[in-house]
Amino acid sequence: MPRILELKGVNSFYGNIQALYDIDMHIDRGEIITLIGANGAGKTTTLMTVCGVVQARTGEVIFQDEPITRINPEKLVARGVCQVPEGRLIFPELTVQENLDMGAFLRNDREGIRRDIDMCFGLFPILSARRRQQGGTLSGGEQQMLAIARALMAKPKLLLLDEPSMGLAPLVVRQIFEIVQKVNEEHNTTIFLVEQNANLALKIGHRGYVMENGRIVLTDTCDKLLANEQVKKAYLGL
Repeated sequence: MPRILELKGVNSFYGNIQALYDIDMHIDRGEIITLIGANGAGKTTTLMTVCGVVQARTGEVIFQDEPITRINPEKLVARGVCQVPEGRLIFPELTVQENLDMGAFLRNDREGIRRDIDMCFGLFPILSARRRQQGGTLSGGEQQMLAIARALMAKPKLLLLDEPSMGLAPLVVRQIFEIVQKVNEEHNTTIFLVEQNANLALKIGHRGYVMENGRIVLTDTCDKLLANEQVKKAYLGL
């Protein structure tokens, strides 16, 4: 499969503090890639570096065979890279419908937008029932669904998900992960999933990377990582 994203020797900093060390990783088109690790390992920084919010000081980020290391974050959305950030960050004063409309702000294909709104309501039926409700009045799980749906309205080629399970009840988390898998399989969306719930993330992913202290320390297929004794002990509580 052709590669959609590649990080080559990426080093990122916050001021003088180095957060990522020589990161090499890639995502093939159509994959779900999971990046797991403890709090503070550098997972979110990796996503922020892909998006250009944190710029790699050295190394390269390549999307669809073109370097994007110095491209502004807003321009990446137009190219097909869209992130659902940690904490969801929906527009709380806007309705569900208006949040979805905001997701499509770079588009002008009205018929396609209408179809994609119907697609989102099909994926998340509860959002259809709440379409005129303000986003800030939704439950945490509903807000996470809305954040994902809003990102899908941008028609991403690569969807970046940062800790989608955070703060949610186990039943809701399972629903979210089932939908993520469906988006990948049925809507041909490549997904880069950063997640502390390593067990669930590795169960839906194709390949995984394990990060410690800003470094990739292990990579393999997700089924092999699930069976890895080091991963079991450190991340799966087994």
